[in-house]
Amino acid sequence: QVQLTESGGGLVQAGGSLRLSCTASGRTFAVFGMGWFRQAPGKEREFVAAISSRGDNTYYADSVKGRFTISRVDNKNTEYLQMDSLKPEDTAVYYCAAIEYGPPNYDDYRAYDYWGQGTQVTVSS
Repeated sequence: QVQLTESGGGLVQAGGSLRLSCTASGRTFAVFGMGWFRQAPGKEREFVAAISSRGDNTYYADSVKGRFTISRVDNKNTEYLQMDSLKPEDTAVYYCAAIEYGPPNYDDYRAYDYWGQGTQVTVSS
């Protein structure tokens, strides 16, 4: 069974930075495509960023492009989301997710097989 554990959330002022981490256990991490989603109160879960299993392709939502950077370190079974120039509208619970089976439709939450428990990110104005 795969477990994903996020860390790194918190409270930050607008313009600041945070780095989220997601560590996987239970499977060979290198086979997973990995992604980040977020959900704000009263809103649907939305795609933030993703990285292919080999790390050679990355994908971003338009709203975070140029501000967020996704990366992975396979020998640590960990993916990261570096978030810079944070805005109040980035406030949400952030979830990491992994694709093991099926096509890598990275921006579609239904494509993901495993999810973390979420970590809160709050950006104050």
